[in-house]
Amino acid sequence: MHTTEVVSTRPFTVADVMTGTVVTVPPGAEFKEIVATMERWKVTAVPVVGSGGRVLGVVSEADLLLKEEFHDHRLGLVEQMRHLDATAKAGSRRAGDLMTSPAVTVAPEASLPQAARLMAARRVKRLPVVDASGAIQGIVSRADLLKVFLRPDDDLAAEVRHDVVEPLFPLSHREVGVRVDAGVVTLSGAVRDTALVPLAARLARAVEGVVDVRCELTARGGR
Repeated sequence: MHTTEVVSTRPFTVADVMTGTVVTVPPGAEFKEIVATMERWKVTAVPVVGSGGRVLGVVSEADLLLKEEFHDHRLGLVEQMRHLDATAKAGSRRAGDLMTSPAVTVAPEASLPQAARLMAARRVKRLPVVDASGAIQGIVSRADLLKVFLRPDDDLAAEVRHDVVEPLFPLSHREVGVRVDAGVVTLSGAVRDTALVPLAARLARAVEGVVDVRCELTARGGR
């Protein structure tokens, strides 16, 4: 009986895919300045950053559009009372009043699935990346989280072989074929321990950038 030690590489983190150069505004930035900044840099939201680079909140297009919405004077008094918070924001001029606060942020060391779940749960399209003190380090968007799926097929095949096949099947790994096409991994060949086949498929699927796994491994004869 032998034990198999499975070696796994460090999973991709937010720090691996985030945009390090972030367009930000100070709390005192005026409405038109914020709009101009978004237009210039082609972004739909900007973190509001205070002293020490700490993220205080985020101003998005949705926050700014409240002003346009409440320019419609057909809104009655009762309707405005129902939207008191939004009305107050619509009357604001500076980032510190317009922003959504506290900002939904993520740590650089967070995994990509963690960031994706946070975006989905809080219904945001991007997350400021902050360190332990709350200082901004970057920003990560939905598009950034998909970058891992652009990894070359050859890189994925090499990682699956090195981190999954070789540790799991030390005696028969040379007989295992690893083919990757458009992110889909195909494992083929014969192995000694078929009990590890489901684990091999599961570990291969967990490699960052793998879209799917097709497992065609069979039992090797003559144990």
